[in-house]
Amino acid sequence: PYNQVWCVFDRDVFPPGNFNEACRLAGASRIRVAYSNQCFELWYYLHFNFSDAALHRHAYGDKLTGLLGRKYQKNDIGMYDLLKDQQWAAMRNARKLLTRYVPCNPEKDDPSTTVHLLVEALNEFVS
Repeated sequence: PYNQVWCVFDRDVFPPGNFNEACRLAGASRIRVAYSNQCFELWYYLHFNFSDAALHRHAYGDKLTGLLGRKYQKNDIGMYDLLKDQQWAAMRNARKLLTRYVPCNPEKDDPSTTVHLLVEALNEFVS
C-alpha cells in the first residue's frame, strides 16, 4: 500500500506544450510531480548557490564539476551522499526560486524546480 505517487522529469527540449501537459495529466491522475526546468542538475546546483539565471542545461555539468571539486558525472550514484549535508540549502533555494514565478508556468519558468517537494515528502520517512 502507498499514499503517494510521484513522477520526476525535466524540461529538456520537448516540444512546447508537452511539459505543462505532463504536469496537468499527472495532477488529474493524483500523481505528484517533481520537475526541473531545464534539467535535474539545477536541483544539484541549488545545494551550493541560489540562481535565477536561465542557463542551458549543458552548462550545469561544468558548474557542478567546479563546485564538487571533481568531474561531475550524470547518474553518479554517490551524489546523494555528497550533497546530503547541503540539502537544507537546496530546499531553501528551490522555494525561493519558485517565488519568482507568479503565476507559475512550469514550461516557461526557467530555471525552476519542484524536486524539493519530493524530498520533503521522503524526509517524512527518515528518522
